Amino acid sequence: MARTIAEIQAQIIAAVEADATLSAQLTSTSVTAIWRLWTYIVAASVWTLETLFDSFKVETSALIAAQKPHTLRWYQAKALAYQHGGTLLEGSDQYDNASLTPDQIADMKIVAQAAAVEDPTNNAVVVKVAKDDGGELEPLDGSETTAITAYFATIKDAGVKLLVRSVNADRLRIEVDVYYDATILSSDGARLDGTDSEPVQTAVKAFLRAAPFDGEFVKAHLVDAMQVIEGVKVPDLKVCQARRDDDPSFSSVNVFYQPFAGYLKIYDEEDDLVLNFIAD
Repeated sequence: MARTIAEIQAQIIAAVEADATLSAQLTSTSVTAIWRLWTYIVAASVWTLETLFDSFKVETSALIAAQKPHTLRWYQAKALAYQHGGTLLEGSDQYDNASLTPDQIADMKIVAQAAAVEDPTNNAVVVKVAKDDGGELEPLDGSETTAITAYFATIKDAGVKLLVRSVNADRLRIEVDVYYDATILSSDGARLDGTDSEPVQTAVKAFLRAAPFDGEFVKAHLVDAMQVIEGVKVPDLKVCQARRDDDPSFSSVNVFYQPFAGYLKIYDEEDDLVLNFIAD
């Protein structure tokens, strides 16, 4: 950022005073002394040049931003910045929020989680999005999906095929033999001290909620999450299956699984979260 004329002049005068030869000759302290007037002229010239450099930098940065292709991270950021019902500034990917309060802006930002990935099959960028409903991720409804799709059609790079995906969570089904300490847990997995009736079930659901959006589900990490529960000695994951919400058939998860929707959920605890507690 350009220095002020006064700052530049002060630095010039300080340099003069630090030079024994110059300071011996330029002894007048009058603000109208010729040598001081010259320092002002030079300072003003330097200030003009620095101001022009600043303007050039701003203009160049704007041109670069307008010309370069955007990254997947940019698409993710724009999904999280989406304001439902908001108005974009003309020719911009920024919203006109001049008349809105921070609370109003926050209420319009309905996307809680987002990810952008490349889909080589469709030769497209897929933006996965979900909203928060009482602590649980849910898909956007029809009108919300239509609106955010139109938003991306306005701001995306020319020539980029972009698909917005907001669907129900992929379904997870597991069966675990839980070997437990009978001095801490009961035969149905509840804590004997009465503080938690379903510590293992709670840990599984918390693990899924805390997983990075569109991150890979790793079987071993789920086992780790159960292993740290007090009273659980060994969680033996016997069955681990997953499927897209619109796919009628489950597939076995061998090591990891990439959720189509970007997130996983246990839908039916009775059938899909089977825990066999075995005293050890």
